[in-house]
Amino acid sequence: MRDFLKDWEGVSSRMETQMIERLEQSHKAVFGFKVTGELTADDVTNISEQLENCTAQHKKPIGLVADLSDMHGATWAARWEEMRFLSRHTDHVARLAVISNDEWEDVSKIALVAAAALQAQTLYFQPSEIAHAWHWVKMARTDDSMPTRVMYPGKGLFHNYTPEYMGV
Repeated sequence: MRDFLKDWEGVSSRMETQMIERLEQSHKAVFGFKVTGELTADDVTNISEQLENCTAQHKKPIGLVADLSDMHGATWAARWEEMRFLSRHTDHVARLAVISNDEWEDVSKIALVAAAALQAQTLYFQPSEIAHAWHWVKMARTDDSMPTRVMYPGKGLFHNYTPEYMGV
């Protein structure tokens, strides 16, 4: 019995640290979520369902806030589900604010593929700038006193691309 309780405590503590939750500030055309612990495929599926409910209520693309400041990695299955999630929402998200404790250049390298798949304008914010992130996704304007860290300009992978053979 003692071993069972010890095993259950381990499962319980993992369940508490592996979660994704919708943020209270989410309303109307702005959706925010926070990842705590290691991201799993089930987490991505659950938040995707909530986002789909939000986008179904709005005809215009929404703003998205992703607070990754307490995230501690992701499983490969979660990354795969994330790409499926992003590809389903390319027409539904206009702006993505990524909040992280990591240096923005490092986050940008990791998130570039995801941001390009989503094709939404993507900016990086530090946790102390979360109010500015919410303002930006709502209003599409940044505060002039804040640094603007563009992770993805939001114009699509092949914006201004001309194949080499076109000039022949």
